[in-house]
Amino acid sequence: MAEPVLDHMATHAEALNDKIAVIDDRPGEEPRQLTFAELNRCVNRIANGLIGLGVKPGDKAMWLGQNSIETVSFVHAARKAGAVSVPLNYRLTDDESVYVIDNSDSVVVYADVAFAPLLHRIRDRIPKVRDVVIFAGPGNVDADGAPVGLLDGQVAEAAFVGGEDEPVVDQSESGTMIYTSGTTGNPKGAVRHQASSPEQGAALLQLMRYSPDDVYLTCGPLYHSGPGGFAAIAHRLGNTMVVQHKFDGEDWIRLVDKYRCSSTFSAPTPIRMVVNLSDEVKAKYDTSSMRVMVANAAPWPFALKEAYVKDFPPESLWEIYGSTEMGVNAVLAPEDQLRKPGSCGKPAPLVEVALFTDDGEIIEEDNVPGELFVRASSVFDTYYKAEEKYQADDRDGWHTVGDVAYRDEEGYLFICDRKKDMIISGGMNIYPAEIESALENHPQIYEVAVIGIPSDEWGETVMAIVVPNDDALTIADVETYSREHLAGYKLPRMIEFVDEIPKTGSNKILKRELRERFTPAQ
Repeated sequence: MAEPVLDHMATHAEALNDKIAVIDDRPGEEPRQLTFAELNRCVNRIANGLIGLGVKPGDKAMWLGQNSIETVSFVHAARKAGAVSVPLNYRLTDDESVYVIDNSDSVVVYADVAFAPLLHRIRDRIPKVRDVVIFAGPGNVDADGAPVGLLDGQVAEAAFVGGEDEPVVDQSESGTMIYTSGTTGNPKGAVRHQASSPEQGAALLQLMRYSPDDVYLTCGPLYHSGPGGFAAIAHRLGNTMVVQHKFDGEDWIRLVDKYRCSSTFSAPTPIRMVVNLSDEVKAKYDTSSMRVMVANAAPWPFALKEAYVKDFPPESLWEIYGSTEMGVNAVLAPEDQLRKPGSCGKPAPLVEVALFTDDGEIIEEDNVPGELFVRASSVFDTYYKAEEKYQADDRDGWHTVGDVAYRDEEGYLFICDRKKDMIISGGMNIYPAEIESALENHPQIYEVAVIGIPSDEWGETVMAIVVPNDDALTIADVETYSREHLAGYKLPRMIEFVDEIPKTGSNKILKRELRERFTPAQ
């Protein structure tokens, strides 16, 4: 039998004991918090509850809910029970939820009472699920302690949790399965039986100057690999974690100020909302405690980085390039953020990065684009029920998610775009990310997405979908700015103003939806 995995939560409960492990502070409600000792007891009860429901090592256990003490506890509990933790994006439709739950083969779903109606609607379409367990946060329980909104066929957490003894199981089967964003089709479950090697993880944390004394603040939903992964790192280090239940820009900097939060992970959209707050609002809060801001999930435009370092300590801004499948692959340090616009940095410690031609040859020259492949212990194990897709992206141990990049003379990597999003117009390769970055420097533009539209004359033509932040902005203004900042063959030939650009729950732009919306009918 394999050796059990080190139970870091039990270790922290003994060594840190009364140190605060997790804080759930919601506007208008009394904050809740648990010490590491209390959190460990809570986790043990949930883990024993899972075992009592017949969950065996290697079984899939799904969780559904916004950030909370309960969702954090469940992830730890699934690991203790030897189960594979599977988060479900709470923004999915009924049909999308059915697909992920059924595809994952989950035997139990642990869900916030707010999503009980969803699970009730789809219950007969997810027959592999044996039990649905409903939990409730403050203010959502009745006089008997049961969640308000509990429906037939669902078990209240209070009736499910087990004793406080340590679960005695072989944890070697535990792991995670996180579904990809599904920007090009049905999401796929990326299976990871264990984290990257201890050496690789330790080297990354040392490089980015993480400390056991940091206070980690969530920024975005924990079901996504980035926020969830860095939250897991925080608890492995023994950090206090502040969970924001639902993102709001001013509430987020309130939490930074109140708890002296010093580390976080963020996609560009939430931080854009923060820096766009009025000076009057921002002046109410002290953000000087921030030490490690990890920029990821989608490229941060240069203009957003400039705005961030005006409001937060410049030495706090780190950018990483990575993915659900590959982990962290490249790091751009604070001192390079404004010196190397557009770069995602150099390969992360103990990570090999290579650029390949379409013919499978490694590119040695500088400034020549190629498909980026990675070889490292952080790479996932496979796609669940889609091993053929995993094998298709494997070149003798090198793996890719389809990004095109080049390397400059100093060894810094620059992501051009996803290979599938590249536009070929008049025989020229055009990378939408380059156009988006240029246009988002316009002071009257909030956000841009660029896609290729079929053209009989050129093959594809460039279209820019623009979210203005000023009603005075005109299409003619965007055209003029484009001519001043972009080569002629990269100019958007079509420009459309919209109120909002569609995104996945992890804030990746859904270009598939934009192409469907704006491509003329044939």
